[in-house]
Amino acid sequence: MTNAPSYPLGPHQHVLPDFLAEHGISELHGVEVMRLIHLLANSYETVTSERVSNDNLSGPRWPLILHLWTAERMGMPWVGPTQLSKTQQVSKNTISTHLRSLEEQGLIERELDPEDRRQFRIRLSESGRALVQSATPSRVRFLNSLTADLSKQEIEQLTALLRRLLRSLVRQGGLEDRCRMMHDP
Repeated sequence: MTNAPSYPLGPHQHVLPDFLAEHGISELHGVEVMRLIHLLANSYETVTSERVSNDNLSGPRWPLILHLWTAERMGMPWVGPTQLSKTQQVSKNTISTHLRSLEEQGLIERELDPEDRRQFRIRLSESGRALVQSATPSRVRFLNSLTADLSKQEIEQLTALLRRLLRSLVRQGGLEDRCRMMHDP
């Protein structure tokens, strides 16, 4: 792997490498991987939010209702906010904000748990269920189209490498306890 970034930096492109060389660091692959992941995530969010804005679901809200639909299909009609927070890897405050928005849109129903009145139970409403069933096929087709320039083999390689990178990040970053959802196939 080359040490040079794959993009033009302009006249100051050697400032960081020169500085790091003074400290005995000659490899910048961690910086380049982080930069590319950041660019990919931002580009993905931009493209998908523009394309799927017709159903008024932001990127983070779509996985929530899809999770609720999947849980329902697996015989779990209700899911707790804490479980959603963990599976979506966001804070409880963020989940609360998303759930409030989804409830205002009429896509979920929230009620107090009769066994523990301090907890809520969340489930899809009929409208939410209908939205998941009608919009999911086109969303998946669209997401698949974003990798159209890659061969099947390249997609498999990329997926395997991303999973390995995720495991490395979790292990090297000491995130094992916070990322118990690491049950890769």
